[in-house]
Amino acid sequence: MKFVKNYIEENKDRFLNELFDLIRIPSISSLSENKNDMLRAAEYWKKSMLDAGADKAEVMPSDGNPVVFGEKMIDPKLPTVLVYGHYDVMPVDPIDLWTTAPFDPQVRDGKIFARGADDDKGQAFMHAKAFELMVKTGNLPCNVKFMVEGEEEIGSPSLGKWCEQHKEMLKADIILVSDTGMIAPDIPSITTGLRGLAFMEVKVTGPNRDLHSGLFGGAVANPANVLAKMIASLTDDDGHIIIPGFYDDVLEVSLEERAEMAKAPFNLDEYKKAIDVKEVHGEKGYSSSERTGIRPSLDVNGIWGGYTGEGAKTVLPSVAQAKISMRLVPHQDHHKIAELFEKHFKAIAPDWVKVEVKSLHGGQGYVSPTDMTAYRAADKAYTDTFGKKPVPVRSGGSIPIISTFEQVLDTKSILMGFGLESDAIHSPNENFPLFNFYKGIETIVHFYHHFAEMSK
Repeated sequence: MKFVKNYIEENKDRFLNELFDLIRIPSISSLSENKNDMLRAAEYWKKSMLDAGADKAEVMPSDGNPVVFGEKMIDPKLPTVLVYGHYDVMPVDPIDLWTTAPFDPQVRDGKIFARGADDDKGQAFMHAKAFELMVKTGNLPCNVKFMVEGEEEIGSPSLGKWCEQHKEMLKADIILVSDTGMIAPDIPSITTGLRGLAFMEVKVTGPNRDLHSGLFGGAVANPANVLAKMIASLTDDDGHIIIPGFYDDVLEVSLEERAEMAKAPFNLDEYKKAIDVKEVHGEKGYSSSERTGIRPSLDVNGIWGGYTGEGAKTVLPSVAQAKISMRLVPHQDHHKIAELFEKHFKAIAPDWVKVEVKSLHGGQGYVSPTDMTAYRAADKAYTDTFGKKPVPVRSGGSIPIISTFEQVLDTKSILMGFGLESDAIHSPNENFPLFNFYKGIETIVHFYHHFAEMSK
């Protein structure tokens, strides 16, 4: 399909400029001050869908940020692909670690540097451009619908209900998602599993005000010290999580399947070098790939209390807080895990502090079958464009809404990601290689043609 490469080459600069305009909108869903930016990003997506050739597109209200829906139905007898993406992004802190401004996209060393360059503005926008390519060249082989939300980075709290309310409108044969990654630039992969998530916030309170650490230190419990000890007790030296009942529903992967997973290329020395650590650490008895793909985990995502400004202020803080996430594997229910965590965390609190635990958001894990038509179509698409078969992998990340799609819409998802570990999503200097952006567009077009052909 030479027309695919030709269209991308002829329009690649425009594609990039249009993506940059979307990236420049600071659509951070977790910050209330960016509320207006969420609507601006949604409206930009509506215009992008219409410009690309959608018959209709609209910004639709939800209980939270709006959802953008668009579609082009060429023949109800043909299969329908529902594209899912999100226009919200993570906060940019710490801002001083960015080389350039996070919402001023720059190209350096063949990569786009900006918040959302990969997750998920860059990857989602590939679908808009692949759709445009097929429509404008008269090569769209099936029906296409778009659903782009603005709350994925805060757990998609409104989208499940919104999907319930619009089931008929969202009917499709497969949901196509690009919000995951590849093993390496020359090793394509298809994500066949996602971990679930339970995200908690804890608050430990001691005295009714900050105290002088000289006058009170050693006589009154320090909430920051107590919190640190409580968190440290949640895992043992072997990386095992010490919460009663936590592992009760964990799906144990067979030795045979683990052996198959081990065939995926992985270089431990390069892995350590890329993140600048001397040694890796995790649950005993499992490899690094298994620790993120088939095993649950518990991590502190943020911790604070007392004085954290420049210089010294000798206080014993009144309050210490932390945000803690638990990545879950299939069969673990995030509601149950959140309850187990709260019960345990309160139980281990000493009498000299008060403890509050709040569940912020969560979602179930997901396994994507490798024997469905969409997987076979994706396999052929990657093979066409990269010249080699993609490797099936289970991701350590979470997209909580994917399991909800299956429950509410009764539709499977195929996860065709083009990001790389080095893209630094959620971190300062997030980036996305231009090669992956354009190659992603090309691969998506091939997927449509294979999927339509195989669905006959």
